Amino acid sequence: METKPRILYLLKILQERTDEEHQLSTNQLIEILNDEYGISTYRTTISKDVTALQQFGIDVVSVRSTQTRYFIGDRDFELAELKILIDAVESSKLITHKKSKELISKIHTLTNEGQVYKLKRNNYFAERVKPDNELIYYIVDAINEAINNNKQISFQYYEYSGLKKKVLRNKGEVYIISPYSLVWCGDYYYVVGHSKKKDKIVTFRVDRIAATPEILYKDGVPAPKDFDVAEYTKQVFFMYDGEQVEVTLRCDNSLMKTMIDRFGEDVTTLAYDMESFRLITTISASQTFYGWVFGFGGKVQILEPAEVKEEYRQMILDESKCIEE
Repeated sequence: METKPRILYLLKILQERTDEEHQLSTNQLIEILNDEYGISTYRTTISKDVTALQQFGIDVVSVRSTQTRYFIGDRDFELAELKILIDAVESSKLITHKKSKELISKIHTLTNEGQVYKLKRNNYFAERVKPDNELIYYIVDAINEAINNNKQISFQYYEYSGLKKKVLRNKGEVYIISPYSLVWCGDYYYVVGHSKKKDKIVTFRVDRIAATPEILYKDGVPAPKDFDVAEYTKQVFFMYDGEQVEVTLRCDNSLMKTMIDRFGEDVTTLAYDMESFRLITTISASQTFYGWVFGFGGKVQILEPAEVKEEYRQMILDESKCIEE
């Protein structure tokens, strides 16, 4: 075999098979190069190649003894960092089971064979539901490209029927939006952008987009000057649309941490009485919001505005009738 790539194969061997606990001697390197790659070399050549790799910036450590041994020292990723990456991949609802296995296999290549067993994780992720849309990676990539180039995109969107079958929304309607941002919320990706048809800012869950969006030649509609994606995600609960309105809530003092987690430390709060506080914020007045309030079992009350308070009261009455029936 041509010996010009010899130093590259040497680097490959060192990266894949060595660390401080797993060192290879000069003779072992010569043997591997010959047996596995058909490259004949000599002790002095190995020494010169290692020096060249060190000069290039590769941390090849030489251990001098009766027979010099080599291993890769510092790597781009520490084992602890790789473990975190694996945990993120395994727990992500964005990544399918199949793609999770593929990505974890690639993460394993970032260390050597002798350390891979240390990357075995023993975590259980409660209520982890993986998607089955293998196109999601290409969908996200296309949306990013459109955002970077300020272009509109078009796509179809699917829902589930009562028989748990995927069906295209609105009989296959093609949606056209100017994407502004990708938002990670509740373990799902959403695309936030301006709808050409509705002439307002809308959201779509990325894994429900039926196929890779088409990037159109038309420039995107600029975002409003006062648009803040961080504020927008606070207002739109779990990305369900509804009329945006400022509300005043009465919250039990025990819920302060919960409210800060939901709305951020800069949310307006005022003392109400000894047991509770008022919270003023802008929300999306939707069934999701009302369900969220109801979930606190009376520890959150809607004080204002009157129309939102009444709509919530009516929802509770309707639900009570359903239970009675």
